[in-house]
Amino acid sequence: MPTNILVVDDEPDLEALVLQKFRRQIGAGQISFLFARDGIDALSMLSENPGVDMVVSDINMPRMDGLSLLAKLQEADEKLSTVIVSAYGDMANIRIAMNRGAFDFLTKPIDFVDLETTIAKTIRHIEVLRQARRRQLEAERAHASLLRYFSPNLAQQLAGDGSILGIAGERREVASLFTDITGFTSLVESLEAALLAELLNEYLAELTNVVFAYDGTVAKIVGDAIHVLFGAPSDQPDHADRAVACALDLDKVAEALRARWFERGVKLGETRIGVHAGPAIVGSFGGGRFFDYTAYGDTINTAARLEAANKQLGTRICISRAVADQMIRFCGRPVGDLVLRGKSDAIRAFEPLTEEACGEQATINYGRAFSKLEAGDPGAMPAFAALVGLKSDDRLAEFHLRRLLNGAAGTRIDLV
Repeated sequence: MPTNILVVDDEPDLEALVLQKFRRQIGAGQISFLFARDGIDALSMLSENPGVDMVVSDINMPRMDGLSLLAKLQEADEKLSTVIVSAYGDMANIRIAMNRGAFDFLTKPIDFVDLETTIAKTIRHIEVLRQARRRQLEAERAHASLLRYFSPNLAQQLAGDGSILGIAGERREVASLFTDITGFTSLVESLEAALLAELLNEYLAELTNVVFAYDGTVAKIVGDAIHVLFGAPSDQPDHADRAVACALDLDKVAEALRARWFERGVKLGETRIGVHAGPAIVGSFGGGRFFDYTAYGDTINTAARLEAANKQLGTRICISRAVADQMIRFCGRPVGDLVLRGKSDAIRAFEPLTEEACGEQATINYGRAFSKLEAGDPGAMPAFAALVGLKSDDRLAEFHLRRLLNGAAGTRIDLV
């Protein structure tokens, strides 16, 4: 790409002299010249030729002098490198020009060897500025892209050290969290497009704000579903605690949003959440024009299936023992030993609760009933029946009662 130079001078023979002196560089496509007769003419040419890289301007010209032109150039968002030309004895104006932001100066009569040297120096300066602008734009683009996935603090960190992203993929210990809205497909078919867009935008904005509050990574958003990672791209030794705390807050925010939209006549379904922890391959995957920072592996698939399991269990949040065991202090209820879809081995699952809910008598009674279920005690059925009688909205207790009434026993639950 040639360096485009605008020469501003009212001497009629200067154009021919410049073109003759720089004919070799012009022929090689290294430099191109435009010529203006005064400041007004120069501003007009600059508006018509936005690709100008530098200006060489005389000071003493009719209509608009070089100092006035320089002032106009300095007002622009992108300031052009400007070389000022003036008579040798006019050092006062040259000093004013330098103070106003001129890059360099030449004296008249112009020494063309000096002009060539000054232009070469200015071109090197312009290239430094170009590289700095490119780096800034790349950083801004990277930061904007990272904000899709990461909290603002983490995005800022990653923009400064993109190697953390593990472009080639790496195996990490993570906590994987999935969310999904019950009955969202049916809701899509019943709502006007504008109202659906408003609802979905509000929902995703509020939930991703919660995720970012815990420095989670949004690996993917598909429709209403969100996949979140903790422990990637940077280490989070407390990733299990973050994931569960985030899940509880997501549930709280989603329920509040449901209530607000219900008042507007929209029956938004519950948000179901699944969390599992373990090894996964994470990194930026995709082609040259597209990348997706995401994760693959059994840990990810298990978290997704735990989210889906909520539908049969009656719970809104379901986490695995692998998550609960890594937490500093876990508070919740055992769900059972789930055989998830496509799996043959059972995993113990739990419903996490707030500290307040863990201390409630109903939670204590549930723990006693579950212990009877685990031990094969026939007293499990009346214990769960008593729970449902006292708290009719306890859908997990109701789920176990139904199982027992249908002849099931123990804590192994085969999900379809």
